[in-house]
Amino acid sequence: MAGSEKRFSIGYALAPKKQQSFIQLSLINLAKERGIDLIKIDADKRLIDQGPFDCVLHKLYGDDWKNQLKEFSVENPNALIMDSPEAIERLHNRISMLQVVSELKIGAEREATFGIPKQIVIYDAKTLLDPCSWEGLKFPVIAKPLVADGSAKSHKMSLVFNRDGVSKLKPPIVLQEFVNHGGVIFKVYVAGEYVQCVKRKSLPDVTEDKLESLEGSLTFSQVSNLTANEKSDDKYYKMMHLEDAEMPPQSLINEISKGLREAMNLHLFNFDVIRDSSVGNQYLIIDINYFPGYAKMPQYETILTNFFWDILHKKDSIIDDDLTNEGNKSDDSGKISTRRRSFDDGSRKCVTNIVSEDGDGS
Repeated sequence: MAGSEKRFSIGYALAPKKQQSFIQLSLINLAKERGIDLIKIDADKRLIDQGPFDCVLHKLYGDDWKNQLKEFSVENPNALIMDSPEAIERLHNRISMLQVVSELKIGAEREATFGIPKQIVIYDAKTLLDPCSWEGLKFPVIAKPLVADGSAKSHKMSLVFNRDGVSKLKPPIVLQEFVNHGGVIFKVYVAGEYVQCVKRKSLPDVTEDKLESLEGSLTFSQVSNLTANEKSDDKYYKMMHLEDAEMPPQSLINEISKGLREAMNLHLFNFDVIRDSSVGNQYLIIDINYFPGYAKMPQYETILTNFFWDILHKKDSIIDDDLTNEGNKSDDSGKISTRRRSFDDGSRKCVTNIVSEDGDGS
């Protein structure tokens, strides 16, 4: 790197567990080689008193933190906030989380289709026990807490086989119709324009015959009980040959990833996809998670460093262009007026858990 090349600073504000998994020395060193300094934000001090930062990378919640980000943005209009709290909060509700899928404008001239499973939200016990509220929803269903904020409580999910298992549920919850998908889930990691799809173990299929013999409900930690002839998940998954599962069409995954990124105005997320076993070319998005466990990906350091480099240099280029185009005009307060213009694919402004079985909501 040339000595005269500009260096960038990214301040990161992450919960201890996320910081431990994501901020590895290997990431810090690689970013430094590319001219990017990753600097820890001190949660005990006001954000506005720290920096300067070209970008704030964060996964903290609460009104105080939101106010600090707003205050920082006013004083540092050219700094990127990755991502905006308002955009992230959409993913904290499992109904609004998946509503965004219906907003996607993706060409229909393809064999594979996508959507979301049938689901309803239950806010109180009376509605939960009312058969009329379940119209159109078939057992088994997956019961998920309505709030998806990464807390231990939001991870607690159940597979409910019949009405006997309903009484154990605690609203508010989302009931999502379970779709047989061959015991395979596809996790798609997105970091800006970078997209990676990987296969993971998932809940085994539930046949009609098996459904009749099952009682009540099972938490996900008890899913191995579904495989009556096998004593462990490992045996079940070896039997089903996870490595032989066909990946979704990459073109479809890329289009969905881009569509979600633009519709949500988020740059760091993953989403979970299953293939409907009864259809074959129908893919269902079942969860979306903000700032997932990227460190689980091979060479995540390179992927994230490239992402940081791209957004920082695009931002810097836009600011330089604005200053040139506006002739360094001053506003009423005498400060240089710069517009925050679009970037990231030339169309989106960078102001920027599924809480799933394998815990990518970290």
